[in-house]
Amino acid sequence: MFDRKILAWAVAFLIALSSLGVASAKASVSKENEQKSLQGIDPLNLAVLIQDDLIPQVGNELGVTKDFIRSLPDGSRVMVGYITTGTLQVRQPFTTDLEKAAKSLRIPLASRGSSAFNPYVEVLEALKKFDSSWPNANAVLLISDGLDTSRGFDSTAAGHTLDIDRTISEATKRRVSIFSFYAPSVGLTSRSLLAASYGQSSLNRVSHETGGRAFFQGTTGFVTFDSYFSRLRDTLNRQYARAR
Repeated sequence: MFDRKILAWAVAFLIALSSLGVASAKASVSKENEQKSLQGIDPLNLAVLIQDDLIPQVGNELGVTKDFIRSLPDGSRVMVGYITTGTLQVRQPFTTDLEKAAKSLRIPLASRGSSAFNPYVEVLEALKKFDSSWPNANAVLLISDGLDTSRGFDSTAAGHTLDIDRTISEATKRRVSIFSFYAPSVGLTSRSLLAASYGQSSLNRVSHETGGRAFFQGTTGFVTFDSYFSRLRDTLNRQYARAR
């Protein structure tokens, strides 16, 4: 009886070990495919801008954001900046060292004390850091709640403020496409569905009118950026496919 128990435990252990190996292999292949998924596009000049007062759950998405930066084609230039109170905090100026850019990401402060007047003032500042002599396509990945209450909090202001208009104009002039991920802040957009819808409307207009795309998944709650990055990769592969 004792020998049978030992044999059963050994078989169970080997099965578990085999399953782990298969899972690990699948994860490795998935990771490899993800890393290669953007290698068919031309290098990008990309500014990753993160609003510093987004809810704490956004901090859990640093891993997938780093993976995305690392998956960009060789020769891409990346800048990492945080949209915070009254300024754009550049953590990493434009660099072709993708690993260095990925490592410069930090967890957002998730505090009302770090809330910007509105995100578009700092986006304008970031747009001016693109060098007109660079030959590659220019893009911004804006991770933000998109809310600008500088003209008050009403339906006529959603997507139509002076800073939003200036952002679209500046991005168009510099040939920069703005892609945006919606995430709620610790302020209005985490408490008000109306504020969330206004923020999403603003991001949608800015992205659409600059040749980018806005990604969001409803006005309630927050899950992950996984689906955002999956759809962003598909969009970039279509939009910036390398000429053959």
